[in-house]
Amino acid sequence: MSQIKTVGILTSGGDAPGMNAAIRAVTRSAIYSGLKVKGIYRGYRGLITDEIVDFKTQNVSNIIQMGGTILKTARCKEFETPEGRQLAYDTLKQHEIDSLVVIGGDGSLTGARIFASEFNFPIIGLPGTIDNDLFGTDKTIGYDTALNTIMECVDKIRDTATSHERLFFIEVMGRDAGFLALNGAIASGAEAAIIPEISTQVDQLAELIQNGFRKSKNSSIVLVAESPVTGGAMGLAERVKNEYPGYDVRVSILGHLQRGGSPTAADRILASRLGSAAIDALLEDQRNVMIGIRNDEIVYVPFSKAIKNDKQIKPELIDTLRRLSI
Repeated sequence: MSQIKTVGILTSGGDAPGMNAAIRAVTRSAIYSGLKVKGIYRGYRGLITDEIVDFKTQNVSNIIQMGGTILKTARCKEFETPEGRQLAYDTLKQHEIDSLVVIGGDGSLTGARIFASEFNFPIIGLPGTIDNDLFGTDKTIGYDTALNTIMECVDKIRDTATSHERLFFIEVMGRDAGFLALNGAIASGAEAAIIPEISTQVDQLAELIQNGFRKSKNSSIVLVAESPVTGGAMGLAERVKNEYPGYDVRVSILGHLQRGGSPTAADRILASRLGSAAIDALLEDQRNVMIGIRNDEIVYVPFSKAIKNDKQIKPELIDTLRRLSI
């Protein structure tokens, strides 16, 4: 069994609904297993600036329903340097923290992998990102809540689109991944989704217009992933004005609306399961792995696979949206 005695928890990168549920689960599971817990504020920066406090059960009371992260999050250029990581390691030793649970996305887990390999330090990652773009897990913490927010926003925008007989481009987050745009389009009954995974293969806008996707409708909603590969909603709207002037086009960029809000039941349950499993992993002497979920079962995914491998969009989802948007 592991000789670990004290677990440090931090959240890093973009906030995601459900991070607090994960913090709660890690804290209480650790205490239940006889471990001490320390909360690290403001991500990796807090390791360098020594923003560390003891966490008890009461520190995580009444937070499961809250969006964002009570531990805060921040960018830290200094942690990207060997000198910064050495400072972080020294701080951990000073507080007698002998393991870390890092909750975040691709960049956060990249930092965790580098730090773990440099100092032979046990780190477990939890996938906290609304983008759902980490390989090895079916869902990431925050994705379901963001998807529901998108759906609710599109439902409201459709009222205006229908009233004015307009074409609306709605830009959603996702960076280089189209999961939010594609599944958001299916959930909201949108006519199309323009995502980076397909943009490299075909001109999606030209394909939509040429196929006459508005033959039976007087208004249309198209969800667009914010990736530079797609051109974004503003870029596509400009193209429509220049190339297809017959369309009355409007743009709505949802932005940080998608990151906020109280997490859904699905995200609370997912975060709670993953957080509890993180402590199990540490007690089993696991290290340098992300806790994921596949086919409703907990899995351990090496950092190297979770970060380097691209998570694929399922072709049947693209086909489903095409069939249902006629």
